[in-house]
Amino acid sequence: MYKYEIIIYWDEQDSVYVADVPELPGCSAHGKSYDKALANAKEAIQLWIDTANEFGDTVPEPKGCRLMYA
Repeated sequence: MYKYEIIIYWDEQDSVYVADVPELPGCSAHGKSYDKALANAKEAIQLWIDTANEFGDTVPEPKGCRLMYA
């Protein structure tokens, strides 16, 4: 299990929760509920890593701490 930071927020325009994974460029997901967005983000992380490995790209190590405060 990878422990990347996931930032989840409500998108009023699309009426969904958005889950961004800032340590993995372009990795994000969404869902109608907070829990669904989180589950989709975990799946997106695995797909991101699998794709990077398939193409021989570097997979960053999780930093294990909060990247920023809002």
